[in-house]
Amino acid sequence: MSGNLIKIQVIMKLFIPLFIFTLLIVSCKESKTTEYLKVTNGVHEVVAKEVLHISEYSYVKVLENNIEKWIAAPLGKIDINATYYFENPMEMLNFESKELGRTFEVVYFVDELRTSKEPNSVVTKKPNVKNIDNLGTKPVSEKKAVTIKSSDNTITIADLFEKREQYTNKVVRIKGEVTKYNPAIMNVNWLHLQDGSEYQGEFDLTVTTLEEVQVGDIVTIEGVVILNKDFGAGYFYNIIIEQAKRIN
Repeated sequence: MSGNLIKIQVIMKLFIPLFIFTLLIVSCKESKTTEYLKVTNGVHEVVAKEVLHISEYSYVKVLENNIEKWIAAPLGKIDINATYYFENPMEMLNFESKELGRTFEVVYFVDELRTSKEPNSVVTKKPNVKNIDNLGTKPVSEKKAVTIKSSDNTITIADLFEKREQYTNKVVRIKGEVTKYNPAIMNVNWLHLQDGSEYQGEFDLTVTTLEEVQVGDIVTIEGVVILNKDFGAGYFYNIIIEQAKRIN
C-alpha cells in the first residue's frame, strides 16, 4: 500500500507542473484574443496599421501597447504607421458594418482622432462635411414614395419638424413606414420612419426603441421628442424620438 502511495506521489509531482505549464500556455493564447481596450477617460495613444473607409467613418486597426484593436472615427485621412490620439472611446460588441459587409467582435467609436494630445491637432471630426480627401460623402436619406395620413391622435413627420420647439421633451405619436432598421446599437434598436410628408426638406425621422421591426413595416410609435441629441462618436441628431413604443 505504501509503495502505491509513493508511486502516486511521484506521478502527481510530475503531472502538476505539466498541468500548470499547459494552463499558462492556454491562458496566454486566450489573452491575445480577449484583451480589449479598456474604456477610460484618459488619452489613448495608438499607431494606425490598417484603414477601411466607408461613406461616414474610417475604421482603423491600431496598435496600443502592442495590442491590436479596431476603432471607428469620423471619416478622415489616416496615414499608415502614423501615431494618433483619442479620448473616451465607446465600446460596441459584435458590431455589424453593412457597408463593409463584416461584423467586428469589438470596435471602439471615437469622436475624433488627433495627431498629438493637443485639442487643435484634430484630423477627423464628426461627419458633417462632404468629400473629405475624396474618401466619400455622408449618405443622404432617400425619400420613399409613401403616403400615410395622420389620424386624430397622431401627427405627421412634417408637423414634428415644423413645430419641434413646441413638441420638445413631450410624448408624440407618429405613424409611418420603416425605411431603415439597425438593431442592438448602444443597447437600443434604431429605425427611420417616413410618412410622405416633408418640411423644408426634412422628411426622415430617427427613432430609438426596444421594439423589433422590419423594413417596410407600417407602424405607429409613441415616444419622447428630443432636440440636439449628441450620443458622441459622431451620433448627433437635430431631432430624434427616444423610448419609443410600438402602438400597432
